[in-house]
This record gives sequence, C-alpha cells and structure tokens, in this order.
Amino acid sequence: MTYIVEGESGPWEVVIGLEIHAQVTSNAKLFSGAATAFGAEPNAQVSFIDAGFPGMLPVINHECVAQAVRTGLGLNAKINLWSRFDRKNYFYADLPQGYQISQYAHPIIGEGAIDIELADGSTKTIGITRLHLEQDAGKSQHDQHATKSFIDLNRSGVALMEIVSEPDMRSPEEAGAYLTKLRQIMRYLGTCDGNMDEGSLRADVNVSVRKAGEGFRTRCEVKNVNSIRFVMQAVETEARRQVEVWESGGTVDQETRLFDTGRGITRSMRSKEDAHDYRYFPDPDLPPLVIDAAWVEGLKAALPELPDQRRARYVRDYGITPYDAHVLTLERETAAYYESVSKGRDAKQAANWVMGDLFAAINRTKSSIAEPPVSAADLGALLDLMADNTLSGKLAKEVFEVMVETGRAPGAIVEERGLKQVTDTRAIEAVIDQVLAANADKVAEYRSGKDKLFGFFVGQTMKAMQGKGNPALVNDVLKQKLS
Repeated sequence: MTYIVEGESGPWEVVIGLEIHAQVTSNAKLFSGAATAFGAEPNAQVSFIDAGFPGMLPVINHECVAQAVRTGLGLNAKINLWSRFDRKNYFYADLPQGYQISQYAHPIIGEGAIDIELADGSTKTIGITRLHLEQDAGKSQHDQHATKSFIDLNRSGVALMEIVSEPDMRSPEEAGAYLTKLRQIMRYLGTCDGNMDEGSLRADVNVSVRKAGEGFRTRCEVKNVNSIRFVMQAVETEARRQVEVWESGGTVDQETRLFDTGRGITRSMRSKEDAHDYRYFPDPDLPPLVIDAAWVEGLKAALPELPDQRRARYVRDYGITPYDAHVLTLERETAAYYESVSKGRDAKQAANWVMGDLFAAINRTKSSIAEPPVSAADLGALLDLMADNTLSGKLAKEVFEVMVETGRAPGAIVEERGLKQVTDTRAIEAVIDQVLAANADKVAEYRSGKDKLFGFFVGQTMKAMQGKGNPALVNDVLKQKLS
C-alpha cells in the first residue's frame, strides 16, 4: 500500500526503513554483571566497566547472545556462527568510555524477513538487513537543575539489539504494522519486553521521497521515536517536509532529525555521520564471537509457538475466523488466556466472550490481560454454566458483571442470588398460561395472522420469570400453546 504525497509537481512516493533498538531481556548488562531493572535510583546499577574505568575488561553475557539468536530465528534470519565486536568511536556526555562496543562489519544475525498484515487484509514481506548487538549509552537529564545536566548511567552497558530493515515500506501504515509485528514477535520470544514508554523499544525512522520510477533520493533519519503512533506521524510529517524542499528547488541534506510531537514537525539535530566518521575498528579486548551450530539448533527447537503459527492453528483447529485469530494472538498473554478458556469448550463462544465482554471489562476497569478482572478459570466456569443450561446467555452476562465487581466465582454468585435458569417445562407452562390469560386480546390477534406478536409473548414470559426461563423452552412451549 503506497502512500502518495501530492505536491505541486504531482505525486511523490515515500520510501521508509526502520532501525529498531530493542533492549534485550536479561538480568545483567551486555559486558558486566550490573543489574538492568527499570526504575532503579539513578546510578544504582553501574559497574566499573559501565562507568568506563581504565583497565576494566568486558566479558560477554551468554544469555544476551542467546536472546539475539532466538530473535534472529524468529525473524527467519541467517545466524552467523562467526561475528565480531567493534568500537564505534564518538563523544557524548553519557558515554563514559568515549566509544560504544557494537557490531558493524560482522553482525551476529544476517538477512531475514517478516510478513506484515495491513488493514485491507493484504500482507507484505519486509526484509531484514541485519541484527547486531551493542551497548546502550547512559541518560542525560537536563530538567533537574537550572544550569547543570545530570548523568544517569543505569542504562550504560545495557544490551541492545539493533534491527535494521530494508527500505521496503511505502506508507505510514506499513511502518506501523512492521514495528507492531516486530514487537509482537520479540514479546512472544521473551527477548524484549517491548515497553516503549520505558525506552525498551525505540525506532529510528529513515525517510526519503521520490518520483515514480526514480532511484532512491537522500534520506533523513528521525531519531528515537518512542511509540508506534509517533512513528507513523513522523513518516508523514518528514515526507511532506522533503517534498516541499525538493519542489522549492532545494536539496534534502542527509541529517539526523527529531520529531517534535507537540508541534507535529521534525527539526534538525545534527548532520548524519557515515561509517568512516565513527572510526570503527575491532575491539581489542574482545575475541571474535564463535557459536556452535548444535547450540543454535537447540535454541531453535525450544522456541515457543510464534504469532503466525498460532494464528494459523486457531483458524485450522478451532474453526474461528482469521480476524478473530489475529486479535487473539496480538499479545502472548491474550492467546494464553483464550486457550485456557476455550479448552474443552466451544472455541467460537470462548472467542466472543474474550474479545467482547472481557476486553470491555479490561477497558472499563483500566486493568490488563496480564492481571484481568476475571480469571480464565472463572470465565471458563461461566461458559460451563451456560453449556449445562444453568444460565441463559442473558443471565450469564449479569453474572459476569458481578464477577467483575466482586472477583467471585460464577457458581457462588448463581447460588447466592438465585439466578439459576428455569428448565422445568411444567413451571414454564404455568407462567405462559398466566401470560396468555392476561393478554387474551393479543392471543386472538396473533391467531388471526399477526405473527410479530410472538416476540411480545416471549418478552412477557421472560419478564414474569425474571429472565430465568430457558429461552429455547419458552419458545417451544409458546409455539405449542399458541398454535
């Protein structure tokens, strides 16, 4: 789906590539044993290595390597059994060493691809250029003092996976879908928590524009965008800016820009450096990283079921629609909840309750699927009460609301409030006889051909029974009595 920017000279096509920085899920940093927990007191999780003390030697974190390999496998990418760490030299106040240990010429993960799903139901394959491991820098805080900047090194040395896409995206929607899918895969794998509000996932957005049939023009990089919505907005904003520059006779400079979310514009940050500006060279303190093919196969065999595989299984084995399967697999926690509810039960009914009543309750109570207002076991028990005719659909919804409010199990609520559905045919007949006797004129009208009055009799019967009558039995008995 190509996004076209209309300029005075006609249509322009947008070309997009993303560089995603994903924090590796690990208890320790990439080259030190310092902790990585979010929210710690400033500078409480800093080793001598992270602080750049002289003579401190880095030691690779085995789990971070494993997490990178798992991610590469999830991206259908080439796993390089030989890779190398380089020093990327640049000065920044919160980079104590004066260089970043990264990978450049020989990354741990090579080319791969993922499929994205778009709103119109179509799919598109987006190429992955590479995934490499590197250290994060610290954090400068400029709003704590009137004349000074503070430095927090808790993030310094935290392991990042930089995932670079091919310039295959052509619209803000495709960029948003790609980032959404990448985040989803990593969350399923457990390799990155994807919490963009905590900085665990950040995007550098490369944007250029061109006329149809042209090669690539100069691109600009919009740095450190921290939400999927802002990524989509940044693409649109930067594309329109570049079209205006080209059409005014100017030239787009290769530079790094920032997206001002408040004003809805991008603004220049610095000129974009090329690789030679960073003076990359092999890190002398780290030997090449050599991994065993059998170890990689072991990681591959232990991978969890990924979203695409799970979605296909839901459609095939559970008989639910592709749309329902898509919604239920967006988050790993949602899929696990649904599987628990649907086990041994009507899968479509379970899907409707999870996507309907449960999602509505989560939104209303501002909770989450990880800590839902109703447990999967209790929702399953509610469906069982419907299956054995203890509850009608209407009564079940009433019970569900009480479950949300009180956290109690459905069986206890039914007993306490006397909500059990009436399935005794004789009891139903007695109520219907009373309803028909009280509405003799409408009975005559019905029998003279006004079939639409049948709904009136159903409503009056259910009202008299306080909603506890079995709907199917009420309908059957009414048909017999009215015929």
